[in-house]
Parts: sequence; C-alpha cells; structure tokens
Amino acid sequence: MKILLTGSSGYIGKRLLPILVENGHEVICCVRDKERFSPPDSLKSKIEIIEVDLLDKASLKNIPRDIDGAYYLVHSMSSSSNYELLEQESAINFRNEIDTTNCKHVVYLSGIVNESALSKHLSSRKNVETELGKGKYNLTTLRAGIIIGSGSASFEIMRDLVEKLPVMITPKWLNTKCQPIGISDVLTILSKTIFNTRTFNKDFDIGGPDVLSYKEMLLEFGKMRNLKRYIYTIPVMTPKLSSYWLYFVTSTSYKLAIALVNSMSIEVICRNDEINKILDIEPIPYKKALERAFSKIERNEVVSSWKDAFISSNFNLNISDFIQVPSFGCFKDIKSIPYKNKEECINKIWSIGGENGWYYGNWLWKIRGYLDKLSGGVGLRRGRTSENSINTGDALDFWRVIYANKEEGRLLLYAEMKLPGDAWLEFKIENGKLIQTATFRPLGLIGRMYWYAVLPFHGFIFNGMIKKLA
Repeated sequence: MKILLTGSSGYIGKRLLPILVENGHEVICCVRDKERFSPPDSLKSKIEIIEVDLLDKASLKNIPRDIDGAYYLVHSMSSSSNYELLEQESAINFRNEIDTTNCKHVVYLSGIVNESALSKHLSSRKNVETELGKGKYNLTTLRAGIIIGSGSASFEIMRDLVEKLPVMITPKWLNTKCQPIGISDVLTILSKTIFNTRTFNKDFDIGGPDVLSYKEMLLEFGKMRNLKRYIYTIPVMTPKLSSYWLYFVTSTSYKLAIALVNSMSIEVICRNDEINKILDIEPIPYKKALERAFSKIERNEVVSSWKDAFISSNFNLNISDFIQVPSFGCFKDIKSIPYKNKEECINKIWSIGGENGWYYGNWLWKIRGYLDKLSGGVGLRRGRTSENSINTGDALDFWRVIYANKEEGRLLLYAEMKLPGDAWLEFKIENGKLIQTATFRPLGLIGRMYWYAVLPFHGFIFNGMIKKLA
C-alpha cells in the first residue's frame, strides 16, 4: 500500500518510517524542509520525499493522487502564540487535499481529551480531530497520554528533574494522575491500525497498564537510577511560576513548558483498552518502558529526539535559508591549523557538544548557556541526540545543524541562542588543514557592540578549541 507519512522528520515519524517500510508499504515522506530530513541510507531507495507545508495550499499539490492511506503526525504546539488557529488551518488544508486523492484511511495521533475542561493544547488537538473527521476518508484517532521513550519530551524532562534535583519543591499538579505508554507500544499501535477496518471512524485512548501521578512517575524514575529523591508539593505555585520552574530546571523551551504545565493539571486516563483487544497487543508497564529507554541510551541507539524539533528552539527556520553563510556586512573569526590525523580530527568534530563539551573553556560555554537561559534562550541543556552521529536539522546544545557531511569533513552550525544578530560556526577539512570559521551578522549598533564585547573570549576559546580538535 502507498502511505503518506506527515511529520516524517519528527520524533514519532522517524521511528515509524522503518516499520512501515519493513511491513512492505511504499512510503511518501512528507516534510516541510528536505534539507533537515536525513533518513537512513538503507531506506532512501524505498521511500519518496516531498516538501509540503500544511499552511501553504500550493505545496499540498505535491501529494500524489494514488495514496491509499495517510498518517497525520503534525503538531504546532508552542511554535507560536496562535498555534490553535494554525493547527486548525493545517487540518482543514490537509483534509481538503486528501479528499482529492484515493486515500481510504487516515490515522491521527492526538492526546487524551476525556475531561470537560481542556487545556489550550489539548483543546487544539480535539479541534484538529473534529476537522479531520469531516473528510471523505475513514479516520482513526489514537489519543495518547505521556509517551515514554528515549528522546521523548516527557522522558527527557523527567530525566532532567530526577538527575539534577535531590529535593524538589513542586507545584500541586504533580499529584495529577496519568496513564503513560511506552514508545514501542505507540509505534505498534500506529502500524497495526492503518487499514484495519475495525478501527475506521472511531477514536481510541492508548496507554500502558499503570495509572500513576506525575510524582509517582518521578519517584519510580529515581529508583531506576538508584537515586533517592524527595518531592514536596505546594499549592502556591501558579501555572506561570510552574512554567518558569520547568523551563529553568529542564531542557524544555518556555513556550513548551507553558503548554505542558497547562496540560498537566488535567487527568489523562484511558476510558478503556478496546484498541488493545482489536489489535491483540499487551502494552508494557511504565517501569519496563523506562528500562527500554535507558537501554537505547546506553547502546547509543536513540533514533530521534524531541529536541531536534523546532519547538525546542526560538526559531522556525528553513535550513536552506541558512546553508549559505553570508559575508557582506559580517564579522568573521577564521582560524586554520594542520591536523595530525584526518579521521581522528573529523571524529572529534562529530562528537562535539553534549556530554563531550566543546573541548576547551567548557566553563565559559556553560556560563554563556546559563546567561542565554536567563534571557529566555535555549541554553546548553538540549545536548545532542547521538554521541557520535550528527544529521542536518539536529539540535546541538544551543546550535542547529545546518549541514553535516562526514565524508567531506564539513559541519555547519547556526546559533539558536539569544543574539543581536545571526551567528554560524563552521568546521571544514581542506588541503591538510582544519579551518574553523565563526561568522556573525550583527543587527544594528547593539549587534556590533556585542561582537567587540565577546571578541576577547573568542580568541581564548576558539584558539584552544581548534588546537584540541586538530
């Protein structure tokens, strides 16, 4: 069968893609920017990639007419202040276009929406479900709560809290009940639902066997890591204060923190387990989902991370707009040095950031990250998805990977920290030398003053870094 996969570059989409191919489907990967989509080489000959922006009706014409089914895995949560309207418009545009194709079945992954009073985030997902349900095709909505897996937002936020804070003074929403589900079960349900007639024109809640409070989930996480943790909830922390707390302690962006806090005050518990019986599956417990997540991390097999999505940053950029580093009106710091061993040099470049740090003056990088966090930026807490591989579109601390070609020996990063201008950092192997170029395009007088203020630190950090790399 021919399947359209929207959100192919997202956390769920990246993991669902190989399963669909393995099941014998022809997959049309629907992405907004081809430059930031890097499927495994083993899949490239078995898929088709098309550029589609659901808010651009003209781009929707790229969708083939002969598709049999589609997955709707697109969410605009926290990408802008009016994301509710954007999500609704995206759903309407998608529905209208899919109605002109041969598509028989659409599967939409949503959130559990059983409460009468919903958060802005969950209300938006419910509206999307309503709009998609007006199409000529059969719709199946799968409503999930907290998804537990290596690289998932829920998992990484809990990891930040548990591993950094021995004692937590927390908001009262930590006592809210939820029903977490492992990412492996989400993928199984998604792959088995498509074209299953027993699921047509129905909605199902999907969750694991455990109903837990967020506090219980954190404490169980601590046990898994052999960490004794103490959690105290207080009623005086408002949603806004809670959002700031989550933002500063974890790697989440502030906009995402607001959406999460507002949703966490609402119970997300499954109505029933009907979908498990239809598909003949038995979801794994919360503890087992944690074990599998850490197993993936320890083996460096994290396929995708929420941090690589643009909701983790302050930008909503197209990679192609930044791949050509400008020169006019820019300041540049260019350094070059002969390398001792080409392969070793490239491997060091491809391991930069995250737990490895930046090889020189790491304490200064940390201070810069902390100052960025204080000013509303992303800081250094995003780290990196994999220890030794980098793909275009990945988040790398407070940078975004714009270009990564290991054979060529070129890595180009774009700064997502708060700056009075635009900044790029490039590493390139050429003529027996490593060339390291920092480019800054200032925004007005403040931008120029900023460049001269940090120039002494650049000389110290960048000199040391290139020597270590080479």
